[in-house]
Amino acid sequence: MGRPMVRNLLKAGHKVTIYGRRKSVVDEFVAAGAFAAGSPCEAAQASDVVITMLPDSPDVKQVVAGEGGVLRGARPGTVVVDMSTISPSVARDIFGLAAAKGVDFLDAPVSGGETGAVAGTLSIMVGGKQEVYEKCVPVFQALGKNVTYMGESGAGQMTKLCNQVICALNIQAVCEGLMLGAKAGLDMEKLLSVVSAGAAGSWMLSSLAPKMLARDFEPGFKVRLQQKDLRLALAAAEELKLPLPAARLVHQLFRAVEAAGMGEKGTQALIAALEKLAESTVSGAARRDAHESPPETDSSC
Repeated sequence: MGRPMVRNLLKAGHKVTIYGRRKSVVDEFVAAGAFAAGSPCEAAQASDVVITMLPDSPDVKQVVAGEGGVLRGARPGTVVVDMSTISPSVARDIFGLAAAKGVDFLDAPVSGGETGAVAGTLSIMVGGKQEVYEKCVPVFQALGKNVTYMGESGAGQMTKLCNQVICALNIQAVCEGLMLGAKAGLDMEKLLSVVSAGAAGSWMLSSLAPKMLARDFEPGFKVRLQQKDLRLALAAAEELKLPLPAARLVHQLFRAVEAAGMGEKGTQALIAALEKLAESTVSGAARRDAHESPPETDSSC
């Protein structure tokens, strides 16, 4: 996600100083016009707005507030924008740590995947002070098309967790619909075509169902990261004393996918867990008459 976002910032004419753990990535962007920093602290010293895009809450807290982190180099008035998906409570903690140093902090997670990052069409949901958000709108507009201020610190991350719950349950719905059609012997390509054009149509159906049918499990968004997001959503729900029974179920089904060694695959690999339960697959299922015996299937994950 970070790489295409940097490209779009450069394309929009922003001066970009980059720090990354992989030298090859940093060198790639230096060649494209960015400047290299030796640490998050150095990147902050050279910047008015510092953007982080990292895997999880501990990573963000370390990079922003740890030894040699962003807050060591940020000046009063600097804005730190975390565009990762992390815990709302951690986002609020970092907001407080930043404020103590006179630094502003926004939580601004994104939705739209790598495709949206490349195209600059990400949905960006922002929490923090509204006047700080408004100052950063030109930066956000270089990265996304649907930029929304959601409220006080942590509101952006909570919005993203709502998004992830809806996405995960949508993937589960796609899997169950495809499994039902395959078991009934429907022509799967026709099934996908007709339901995509109706009320069941969705981004997940159009984007992930063809990959499920083709046995293409290469990642757009990894199972491992989806699990992290569901874990954060369930933890937030626990704090709010809110039941999320379907989200908890999908979290367990994704765990079965991880147990099958597919944690680095795309979230469409959820179909493998359903196939295992059904002892059937969705691929290669053409329409047959009701009296015909079902074909033999490969139930391996």
